[in-house]
Parts: sequence; C-alpha cells; structure tokens
Amino acid sequence: MAGLFYGVRLFIYHTEAQEKPQPDRKILSDQFEIMERKLWYIIAVPSMVLTIAAGITMLILKPVWLQFGFMHIKLTFVAGLIAYHFVCQHKMNQMAKGIFKWTSTQLRIWNELATIILFAIVFLIVLKSALNWIFGVIGIIVFSLIIMSAVKIYKYYREKK
Repeated sequence: MAGLFYGVRLFIYHTEAQEKPQPDRKILSDQFEIMERKLWYIIAVPSMVLTIAAGITMLILKPVWLQFGFMHIKLTFVAGLIAYHFVCQHKMNQMAKGIFKWTSTQLRIWNELATIILFAIVFLIVLKSALNWIFGVIGIIVFSLIIMSAVKIYKYYREKK
C-alpha cells in the first residue's frame, strides 16, 4: 500500500513539475521518473506479488473462508486494488513518455481511491458479518464522500494561495 500511496504522490508532483519553466521541468521530470521507477519495481511490484501469493496460500490452507460472503466481497475489492495497481503502472509509463493526461487534482482523487479500497478491505475483515451489509455499504459511501470532500477543500485552499 505504501508503494501505491507514495507512487501516486510522485505522479502528482511529476505532473505539477510540467508547469515549471525549462530547465527545471526537465531536471524534475528526470528525477521523478527515476524515483517512480525505483519505487515501482523495487517496492510496489514485489510487494503485490508477495501479497497475492500469501493470500492464495491462505485460501489454499483454509478454503472454508470462501464459503463466507464477506470474503467474496473482500476478494472483489482486492481485485479492484490489483486493477488500480496496473492503472498506476500505465500512468507511470505514460508520464515517462511525456504524456500527462490527468491533472494533479484528478491524481489526488485517484490517490484517495486506494484509501477507500484499503478501508473497505480492512473493514470487511475486522467486522466480517458483525454488521448488516447495508450499514457497511453506507459507511463506505460516507467515508468516500468525506475523503473526496477533503480533496476538494484542499484544492480550494491551495488555489487560494
């Protein structure tokens, strides 16, 4: 998760560096590309592979967990997190080629999506079937709205400066 969180932070800084004049833009972009690549291939990808391997091993050792509804929903969120990982990798490769399709604000919102997915995964495992699913879904939606509102408020104050 640290690789995903920090990686998108680097994408935000890398995108904002494109607003700088030359030679600053080139120097910053080159440095961000190095940092992104190292973070991704030394931390994020190996961590993802190890986490998936550990999860599969756990399910092989305890296949009974697949009989619970919360596990199916959790695995759906995990699949979403894996997809998130590959979208981030695609963004990193685009930026290395000089293609910046998302604004820093869009990347900030994208960064919060990982927080929401992480919250949902932890929420499902900690509470399992203790809460009604309706309250769980409402809780995730409210949490998402709070996070997205915080991004918008931050953008407002940032542009005000």
